Amino acid sequence: LQQEQLLVRLFGEDGPLNSTLWEDASARCGWVVGMHNMMHHQLALHFLCSGGGIDLLFALQVDPSLFVASAASQLLVHVFTLSTETETTKPLCTVDSHSPTCAQMIIKHIEDSIQSSSASHVEQTLKLLANLFGSCGAPWTKVLWFTIAKRLESLLTEETFQAQHTLANLLLKMAWSPVFSDNGGRFWALVTSALERLTPVQAGPLAVGILSLYKCPQDVMMQALTVLLQPMDCILRAASQSLEYAGLLDESVSDPATVESLLSSKSSCAGLLCQTLAHLEQLLSLVHLPVDLPYVSLLRSLMAILQFCNGFLSPASPLGSTVSRILINCFRVQKSALDVLVALLERKGNCALTENLLDVLLAYLESPNTSPTVLKKAFKATSTWLAFLPCLSCSNSQWQQPEKILEAVFLVLQKRLCSPCWEVRDSSLEFLTALIQALRDHDEFRNSLLSSEVPRLTENLLEDPESYVRASAVTAVGHLAFMACFSPESPAVGNQYIKENTVAKLQEILSTDSEGFPRRAVINIFNEWLAEGCIGQLEDREQFVSRVIQTVERDLDWEVRLGGLELVRVFCTHTICQLGRPKRPPAPVSPAVTTSLHENELLRVFCRAKLFGFLFRSLCDCDKPLGQTACKILICLRGTFYADDILKESQGTEDSPAGRSIAWLQKTLKQGSLAQNFPTDGGNGVDFQDPESMMLALGTIDLEDLCDELNRCSDHVEKSPQSLLEDIIATVGTVEENEADCY
Repeated sequence: LQQEQLLVRLFGEDGPLNSTLWEDASARCGWVVGMHNMMHHQLALHFLCSGGGIDLLFALQVDPSLFVASAASQLLVHVFTLSTETETTKPLCTVDSHSPTCAQMIIKHIEDSIQSSSASHVEQTLKLLANLFGSCGAPWTKVLWFTIAKRLESLLTEETFQAQHTLANLLLKMAWSPVFSDNGGRFWALVTSALERLTPVQAGPLAVGILSLYKCPQDVMMQALTVLLQPMDCILRAASQSLEYAGLLDESVSDPATVESLLSSKSSCAGLLCQTLAHLEQLLSLVHLPVDLPYVSLLRSLMAILQFCNGFLSPASPLGSTVSRILINCFRVQKSALDVLVALLERKGNCALTENLLDVLLAYLESPNTSPTVLKKAFKATSTWLAFLPCLSCSNSQWQQPEKILEAVFLVLQKRLCSPCWEVRDSSLEFLTALIQALRDHDEFRNSLLSSEVPRLTENLLEDPESYVRASAVTAVGHLAFMACFSPESPAVGNQYIKENTVAKLQEILSTDSEGFPRRAVINIFNEWLAEGCIGQLEDREQFVSRVIQTVERDLDWEVRLGGLELVRVFCTHTICQLGRPKRPPAPVSPAVTTSLHENELLRVFCRAKLFGFLFRSLCDCDKPLGQTACKILICLRGTFYADDILKESQGTEDSPAGRSIAWLQKTLKQGSLAQNFPTDGGNGVDFQDPESMMLALGTIDLEDLCDELNRCSDHVEKSPQSLLEDIIATVGTVEENEADCY
């Protein structure tokens, strides 16, 4: 009854529809959204279809406010979907008197609107249809298709029709419907006609969408590929000096003069190329390509575009001269072409080994006119290409020797590492790191790099005034050290290099750098070193981890502290694998048992490394992810030292000094105040370096209960709106107007 009264208020004479409030677009949008939220009530659906509400939605669908029109269209889709939920299983072709009332009204509205002389009405109807085809079931998809098929065919031939983009989007939505996957001859003929008649800019999104389908007639798919490649074909023809590289395509779908005209215009050339390149990148990202791409020719066209943009290509035709003048220093096209080049190399990198691609990329790396953003992408393309260097050195190609290639790359890199622009220095360091990760096992690369000036310049950037650059320098230096560590020529020298040089420098950054990014980079590198076995013998690792822990547990950046916990986890895992698991007594342990624990080398190593103090204090860290991580590590350690039938309750553990201190620890952990109330080691406090105390702590403290509590805190407090607003206030300060805004 209350719902019915509310709906009467909404649609009645005194409701918002008949008030001056309706003149406000936000009120109209609010009404539509409100109705959308009520659609799960059948009563609301009944009132909407029988009380004039559906006609109001039809009117709002062409509202001058785009927000209102969009919301009304979404609501019509919702109404149609709900009204056809109990659809019949028999084949449907048309609407009859037995069809749901709302569905009848909406389809009749579509029939009338799509025939309208108003361009805006037709466009909004096409948008509504696109949403419907994405939502309704297969039988009703057929009904809609038979309703609009003839009109869609005629729209393509109307010279006054201006909503081609919307029509193309509708066709793409329809193509995804399973109704047309097997026997949609008339529909696919319509798609073919659209690909032929629409301009390259209009047909591009439809073409790449068709190529993304799992089921589509092969001839339609090849036509879509031809549409997509036409601009690239035109560029290649304009740039080629010989008939050998005449183009990508044997024939065109539409008149090539149309594409040439667009490329010859300053207002459309860059836009068409950027759209085409974006679609090619999208296509190359697919796991399974439905068609074979002409990779080598496509690579040539990308190189031609890049050379047009930097003025390094002598045009072979009048069109080439025009395109070259338009594209010179066009950053948009440069960035798009480099993105596609990377995608192509990642998918089919061996196709680039026969081309002089490196010369094109080096020209970008060397040119002072290359913007920092374009340079970053050129670095990415170069590192991707150089990843195939081992294949190149093993081939019998006519290329110059890999040493010469690397020498040229490192000369450019040396100059860029000294750039006055911090973005360039940062991108150069990222490029170096990518090269090391890809080629560190390649002898020629390793020798060329270590004999160049790059390592020295990289180390100098550890003191760069820009924190982003210092962080990238830390990562690059860390990988340089890693490469030296595992150098087959001199592994001992490599280890010494890490010990005496890099470790000291990075630990100083971890202790003293005022910015968080470099410190995070240091702890990440330390984790990589430890995980890959770069830190010598167990004694070295123990001292290394102990020093790092003592530094990071005082760090104000929670991500640095979290990295410290990861270091603890990696150290524990490696040490357990090296020393083996000890014999595990049942818990809780008695003083007699704990006496023998001093013989447990594994536990003594962990205590000497000062892991337990860091782990237990992290349980009460104000940043809950640290507490959760520490709790998981402690549970794993308990499983190492105790059998699976561990008891949850402490029995008689307060009979010894260690037992009393652990009882205090357990109580303090429950209060969540260990970080604030923790006394110094020894005395009445907990000695986290005492194996007996730590064995007792692992056996008596209910870590599962603590873990559950931490998870509850994270889910119900830290992610709540109130917690978020409190964080905002803490960030912006407690100014009165901020408090008012938040609360």
